[in-house]
Amino acid sequence: MARAPQDNGQAQAAEFSDLKSWLAKHGIGEVECFVPDMAGTARGKIMPASKFNTDEGIRLPESVFIQTVTGEYPKMEGLVNPGDIDVRLRPDLPTARIVPWTDEPTGQVICDAYYADGQVVDIAPRQVLKRVLALYQMEGWQPVVAPEIEFFLIAPNTDPDYPLTPPIGRNGRPETVRQSYSIDAVNEFDPLFEDLYAYAEAQRLDVETLIHEAGAAQMEINFLHGDPLEAADQVVLFKRTVREVAMRHKIYATFMAKPMAGEPGSAMHLHQSLVDRKTGRNLFAAQEGERDPRFFSYIAGLQRHMGAAMSFYAPYVNSYRRVVRDSSAPINAHWGYDNRTVGLRVPLSNPESTRIENRLSGADVNPYLAIAASLACGYLGMRDNLPATGAVQGSAYELPHQLPRNLEDALHLLQADDDLCEVLGRRFVTVFCAIKASEHEAFFRVISSWEREYLLLNV
Repeated sequence: MARAPQDNGQAQAAEFSDLKSWLAKHGIGEVECFVPDMAGTARGKIMPASKFNTDEGIRLPESVFIQTVTGEYPKMEGLVNPGDIDVRLRPDLPTARIVPWTDEPTGQVICDAYYADGQVVDIAPRQVLKRVLALYQMEGWQPVVAPEIEFFLIAPNTDPDYPLTPPIGRNGRPETVRQSYSIDAVNEFDPLFEDLYAYAEAQRLDVETLIHEAGAAQMEINFLHGDPLEAADQVVLFKRTVREVAMRHKIYATFMAKPMAGEPGSAMHLHQSLVDRKTGRNLFAAQEGERDPRFFSYIAGLQRHMGAAMSFYAPYVNSYRRVVRDSSAPINAHWGYDNRTVGLRVPLSNPESTRIENRLSGADVNPYLAIAASLACGYLGMRDNLPATGAVQGSAYELPHQLPRNLEDALHLLQADDDLCEVLGRRFVTVFCAIKASEHEAFFRVISSWEREYLLLNV
């Protein structure tokens, strides 16, 4: 598919001008300009506000989108420029925020990436989500999403050979029992969460509620529903914020899908609905409380393509340790009403709030790619008018495992799904699969403590 046409230069200049005015208004002396990479990590440049150049732009090598989580680069002949060309970062003005934890006034802004000819960098995760949203816009639809993201607070750990442990709370002791929804267990870390809420408010993050999850020192933050791109931006900023706050309190925060044996994994559940762009009406709801046919086709699309989309919901080897039977995570593509054992839950609600909760993705996902994949699957279901299965009653944990059990199988399913590859962008999918295959191979070059424990003297 051809790249997007060149953007309007006048609009770009106006945005830069507005951003410089914003920096001056807040007395900001330094600015962080970054793009989220394949892992969702912020990569960019920090510069004095006085050096913020509106003519030359901010440049980074294209390889920032090709680097693996281990810092390597897969061999990708013909897919990327062998000279590792520069791409230009264009700040997205609505994402500009003050960094609340720095001593000197500092700004941060999320950028989009463009080639020298003005065409978008189609392998950039933020652009992949924009590509999917453009398909919805052409239909007059507006997706609405609300992430719920879980994470663990853990004691500092500087030796990767040692298992992670819960941190010490105000009472001087770590958690040793399950504390689901415990107010007192959250209050053990009150100073940390007071800073977290203050930093979130300073950055205009739509944090709604905080709860204690089932794991030891495992927490969940819910976001208000809104535009998918803004939601993904907020998750990236929130992850940075939680890690920073935790370190200031001499604690680590981790979004690994399965950081500790014997504890539940961490998810990023995605509530999603669909409204008419003109009227704002929820298109999943029909008259008199019934469900619109598009509601069932959306579910059917998620079911049909869930296996192929799995590597976006579970992008690392560790991710698949969470998606196992009887671990509070779905193992199949079934759906049901108010049923937390299925992959696709429909919460009880009034017709205007009808939504679908995709419970598959882990907290370790790139939010742009997880949201893009989920919306792409739903779009294909509506486009192809697919029929959904019947709603499951009772425990779906007792039903057969339907999903890929490892990253390698998930990547094979993705590459074989022509429809999903076309919606997300074939060049992007090829690059993504090469990166994930490289990470998978890097994992198998490491000998684990389990192997040393049980195989060293016994085989």
